[in-house]
Amino acid sequence: MEATELLKKVRRIEIRTRGLSRQVFAGEYHSAFKGRGISFSEVREYQFGDDIRSIDWNVTARFNHPYVKVFEEERELTVMLLIDVSGSGLFGTRGAWKREISTELAAVLAFSAIQNNDKIGVILFSDRVEKFIPPRKGRKHILRIIRELLDFTPAGATTSLDEPLRYLTNAMKKRCTAFVISDFMAPDFEKSLRIASSKHDIAALRVYDNAERELPEIGLALINDPETGEDKWIDTSSRDVRDTYRKWWDEGVLKNNRIFSRCGVDTAVVATDGDYVKPLLALFKRR
Repeated sequence: MEATELLKKVRRIEIRTRGLSRQVFAGEYHSAFKGRGISFSEVREYQFGDDIRSIDWNVTARFNHPYVKVFEEERELTVMLLIDVSGSGLFGTRGAWKREISTELAAVLAFSAIQNNDKIGVILFSDRVEKFIPPRKGRKHILRIIRELLDFTPAGATTSLDEPLRYLTNAMKKRCTAFVISDFMAPDFEKSLRIASSKHDIAALRVYDNAERELPEIGLALINDPETGEDKWIDTSSRDVRDTYRKWWDEGVLKNNRIFSRCGVDTAVVATDGDYVKPLLALFKRR
C-alpha cells in the first residue's frame, strides 16, 4: 500500500474510532475492566460515617485526633489485543473485509484503553505468532498499531489460536485484560484458552460475514479457500450440499460457544455488515 493512501486510511480510522471511544465506550470500558486492586492515597481527619477499620492509629496517636487512611482504585491495566491476520480475514461481501472490521475494533478498544490510562499491546497471529508489539501508552503508539494492521503481510495463511494464547501466557507475567479478535475458524483451542484464561481476563470478539453462514443457490461455483489457496467446484443448486454446509457452520459456532462458556470467556459477535457498537456495549455491560 502506498504511504499516502496508508496515512489517509489510518486517519479515517482514527477519526471514527477515537470519537466512538470518547462518546460511547469510555465510561462502559472503565466500569467493565477494573484495576488490579486498591492503593494508599492519603490520610485525612475522621468524618462521621467513616469505617473505623480505616483509622490510622499511629497518626491518630500523634495528633490526638482520629485520622483515617484513604485508598483509591488502581486503574492502570495492561490490555493485550490478539488479532487474527490469517487469510480468512480477507473475506467480505457486504462492503468490508473481516480484517477491516477487526482493525476498527482494535482501534476502538485501544483508544478506550488509553483514555483510562491503560497500556495497550498487540499480538498479530495466523498459524503462528507473526508480530508482538509491547504494551505502551499514547496516541502515536495506537496509530502504529493501526498502520501495522492495515499494511501487515503475514507469513502464514492458516489459523491457530493455540500459538498466540500460549505466547500470551508466557510473555505476560502479570495479569492483563486480553481481547482475542478472530473468526475463530481454527482447530480446537480449548486447552490453550483454559490455561490463558486462568491467568488473564480474556474476552473473545468473533468477526464473521453473513455470506459465510450459508451457500447461495447460484449453481456450479468455483470456491477458493484463502487460507489454503485451494480451489474447489461446488454445486450450490444441490439442497443437500447447502444443508450440509449450513450444518457444518452451525456446529462450528456451537462448539466455539461451548468452549468460551467452559473457559469462562465473555464473547461478542460482530458481522461485517453490522454495527459493532451494540455488541461491544453489550459485552461491557455483562461484565
